[in-house]
Parts: sequence; structure tokens; C-alpha cells
Amino acid sequence: MNPGRRALMHGTASAALAWGLGPATLAAQPQSPSVSIDKRIVMTVGPHAFVVVLADTEAARAFAHMLPASFEMSDLNRNEKMVRLPRPLPTTIVQPGTIHAGDVMLWGEDTLVVFYETFQSPYRYTRIGRIEQPHGLAQALGAGNVRITFARP
Repeated sequence: MNPGRRALMHGTASAALAWGLGPATLAAQPQSPSVSIDKRIVMTVGPHAFVVVLADTEAARAFAHMLPASFEMSDLNRNEKMVRLPRPLPTTIVQPGTIHAGDVMLWGEDTLVVFYETFQSPYRYTRIGRIEQPHGLAQALGAGNVRITFARP
């Protein structure tokens, strides 16, 4: 195993342990060798933790500098959780067409959105990141409002 891969796995293991994730949960989060640990954050919903790989955007970097942060996020359209951020972030707007479960995006310049369903959309967003393994995300988020914490590992 190369040293970079070992450091990535160790960093992720440390983050998982810091967030109370056991070996079974960590094993369910396969690692992408091309993604460095500094491009990952952890999104926690109750007892569930998800690894988010940050996009290569100014908005993602600005969001990462806000962390750790917890937000009470409201449900919208039974496919996303959203919250207005305390300050605007830089934008690089794209029209993705297909939104995927696990996408984390910025709508406008100050509304953070976590998508838990896959669907077609005409709306435009700035990419913040993507949850590596969104399996179980919809169940973890549930219906209605939910408190979500984002933090660096």
C-alpha cells in the first residue's frame, strides 16, 4: 500500500472514531485513492455519519472554512433538506440536469441543499460536494426538519 493511501485510510479511520463510527460503518465507506483527506468532511445526522467529498469550487472551500457547523435543515419537496447559511458563499453556477441522492449544493448564494433523492431538475446550483456512499441517507434524514452537523475529520 502506498504511503498516501495509508495516510488517507488512517485519516478517515481517525475521523470515523472521532465521530463514534465503528469498524463496520467505516468499512461501508470505501475510499477513493484519488481524493485527498483534506477534501473530505463529515456530515452527521443523529447517529449516522456520511463522508462528503468536496467539489473543487470556491464555494466548497468557503463552506469548509465555516466548519464545524450545525444547521436545523427543513425538508423541501420530499427530496432535499435546505437551510439558509449565515453568509453568502462564492458561486460557480451549473445546471446539472440530474440531481443525485447525496449531492450537496448551494442554491443562489446562501442556501445549502442536501439532496436525498435522484431526479431531473431545471434549477441551477453551485457544487459543494457529494456524499460518497448515500445508501441510507433518505432514512437517516427522515421527514420534516432535521439537525445536520458538518465538520472536518
